[in-house]
Amino acid sequence: QVQLVESGGGLVQAGGSLRLSCAASGSRFRVTAMGWYRQAPGKQRELVATITSSGSENYADSVKGRFTISRDSAKNTVYLQMNSLKPEDTAVYYCNQDTLNGGSFFRYWGQGTQVTVSS
Repeated sequence: QVQLVESGGGLVQAGGSLRLSCAASGSRFRVTAMGWYRQAPGKQRELVATITSSGSENYADSVKGRFTISRDSAKNTVYLQMNSLKPEDTAVYYCNQDTLNGGSFFRYWGQGTQVTVSS
């Protein structure tokens, strides 16, 4: 059973920084990518950033230049460094892990961590 445990959320003033962590365990199949999504109240969950097993990074336009995704393969952990935070970054941030077993794709989610940016 795959488990993703996020940490690092909290309350920060606009312009501040936070670093989210996501520790993965229980992966039996090939991990193709990990990433971060977020969901603000009344809005759909949206992509924030992803990193593939080969290290390719992808960011939402709204966070480019401010957020950086990274990973520590030895610790099965992915990070999201968030700088220059804005009130519109306020959301629950979810970690995800994508795996491939033969031809079957699975996406796993963490429980989420709240990020609140005050103006």
